[in-house]
Amino acid sequence: MWKGFCLIGSVSITCVLRISALLLFVSCTQVKEMDCGYRKLTQKGGPMLTYVDIPLLHDSGRVFKDHNRNGELDAYEDWRLAPEERAADLAAKLPPEYLSGLMTIGHTVNVPGISSMSVSGITYNGKPYQESGAEPSDICDRLHDALVNFDTRQILLAHSDGPETIARWNNKVQALCESLPWGIPSLNCTDPRNEIKATDEFNAGSGGICSQWPTPLGLAATFDTTVVVNFARTVQREYRALGFGTALSPQADLATDPRWRRVPGTFGENPELVRQMASAYIHTLQPEVNCIVKHWPGGGAGEGGRDAHLSIGKYAVFPGWRLKTAMDAFCLDAGGVMPYYTVSYGQDPSGENVGNSYSSYIIDTLLRKQYGYEGIVCTDWGIVADYNGDPLTTGGKCYGVEALTKGERILKALEAGVDEFGGSVFAFWLMEAYKLWDDKYGAGAARARWESSARKILVPFFRSGVFENPYRDPSEAVKVLSDPKAQALGEEAQLRSVVMVKNKGNVLPVISSVSSVISSEVEKSPKPKVYVPIRKIPGVYSMTGRLKKAPYVGYSVDTSEVAKHYTIAKSPQEADFALVAITEPEGGIGYKDGKYMPISLQYSPYTASEARAVSIAGGDPAESSMNRSYKGRHLEVENASDLALVQETKALMGAKPVVVLLQTTRPVVMEFEPWADAILLAFGVRSKAFLDIVSGEFEPSGRLPMQFPASMDEVERQMEDVPEDMTPWKDTEGNTYDFGFGLL
Repeated sequence: MWKGFCLIGSVSITCVLRISALLLFVSCTQVKEMDCGYRKLTQKGGPMLTYVDIPLLHDSGRVFKDHNRNGELDAYEDWRLAPEERAADLAAKLPPEYLSGLMTIGHTVNVPGISSMSVSGITYNGKPYQESGAEPSDICDRLHDALVNFDTRQILLAHSDGPETIARWNNKVQALCESLPWGIPSLNCTDPRNEIKATDEFNAGSGGICSQWPTPLGLAATFDTTVVVNFARTVQREYRALGFGTALSPQADLATDPRWRRVPGTFGENPELVRQMASAYIHTLQPEVNCIVKHWPGGGAGEGGRDAHLSIGKYAVFPGWRLKTAMDAFCLDAGGVMPYYTVSYGQDPSGENVGNSYSSYIIDTLLRKQYGYEGIVCTDWGIVADYNGDPLTTGGKCYGVEALTKGERILKALEAGVDEFGGSVFAFWLMEAYKLWDDKYGAGAARARWESSARKILVPFFRSGVFENPYRDPSEAVKVLSDPKAQALGEEAQLRSVVMVKNKGNVLPVISSVSSVISSEVEKSPKPKVYVPIRKIPGVYSMTGRLKKAPYVGYSVDTSEVAKHYTIAKSPQEADFALVAITEPEGGIGYKDGKYMPISLQYSPYTASEARAVSIAGGDPAESSMNRSYKGRHLEVENASDLALVQETKALMGAKPVVVLLQTTRPVVMEFEPWADAILLAFGVRSKAFLDIVSGEFEPSGRLPMQFPASMDEVERQMEDVPEDMTPWKDTEGNTYDFGFGLL
């Protein structure tokens, strides 16, 4: 219910108003008690204020929140001032412990509920969630401790169950922060959430809550920045409705090695396309949502295609000396930049080889000085934690500085130019570094260094408006997240991302309903009949190579969507054409049973005869050899049966067409191509997008955002850091699957 404003809490004696000004103030201000437990104040000529029980101040007919409850309008509380001025004021006031808390980001949590992922080890009032009686939106003990005792104010929300739950959780977090000294709200952050399904820890929020779009690699396949702008506008609206103020995106890495696990999060391998797409995303999302662009100076050059989440992939190598190419692709207008875990091997003229966040050459010399970046530098997650020696752990990634203490690692990273630390990093670790800094550079030097980083970190808090309006309406979140316009835009982007690489004899489209006029009456012919073979679906593996979901037999295409267009035939003999849905080869992570192994992009058994005999980089505290070569080693992918399925289906169909639908996250050696009459490939779409193109309801327009290699030998011979340096696959129709190719 709306009502006239009445002042709540203390009022500064310096802000006494005259009666006329007070009357004007009352007439222009309204407060609404929200059903979900907070108050919403609207004022003419000023921002909306949302709060639970914080004192309010007024000046010149405007209302402000008294965050530190001192009865005075401090500069950081004055929304009329520039974000930089407010940030400097607050940073100057905060004790070192609070500055240290601000310099941590991403204390990762899941919001549990009926369909949640495992919440083992997470307690509520000392009890497991299932026994605690807690609401899904309640704050777990670990997060409560981080907010209250370690002054964390930036939280990474991973898995969650729905928009209403997320909004209510946000409000409980903000209410707790509001009650604490200084009243600093939480700037919640998120990894990408708009992909069709969650496949890794770095997109764990995907899979249904937000609107559904292709992966960034699929967005790149549209070759249209307006699609990315539409995507970013949608993301911005959805994130703000849920209470997110920071996006750990986009990925501006060049996907110069096709084997890399994180290729689907990139915009491909072409530097200009990547730069344009990343720039469109960042400039649309900010300032309402702060972007942290990743991963400086480029994470796509891991030797052998291995990923640096594991120590087996700690080294990025540059045999083509193209580090500058990777850095030039970055749009550095983002509020934050995240270095990757990797050691950029052999790039520092001093000869030092340490993880990027520890490298003064990578951060201070290149990013800060050469490229002039003045914003936040945020480490990737877990670089401070100790390495336990397990090559398949996702734990501590303190590459090159394993012998240092946590405080010494933080000191070194700060010396390199880092501002904040991602993951479960605690303020007391930074306070250890604080003392080390003063001991090394003189009493009082740490205060200036910590305050410098805090000023940068706080600017997005003020730009995003979270100090004034941190609370979210759960009903509005549900409305925004179910917006049919957003869903339609996502579906259109899926359609536009599908690439047709083969269409022998123009077998596509297979029109699902042919009309003819007879005696002035429209008659429809029967639906064409399609044979859909059953597939052995491979297991789902974690980034460590551990099995999460066992293989099973079923369909890789939604048969209910197929049935909307065609009659599903019981046998190949009855069918007019066949539809075979497969996925990319499951080629491993590059390590197995204590040995380095190839990562295969082909379905047939592979022996790495063209691999390097001696690796460019090597060495690990837990390894006995410096050589990480896998030359001559043999690998068989789990879904080799996909190749056989296409071949067998073609044998059964004879002269009748076989259409292959390939769902992939990265380039593939297209061994099945000779047995396919038509091929559609996509990077994260629903079955509907494929079927709308097969049936002719939408004309394909996507193009390849990366080269598809002619063979694994080509993959081994290419240089990890050089874009577009492979001989592409050439099909039976004479087309080469090069960057930018697509049949339109």
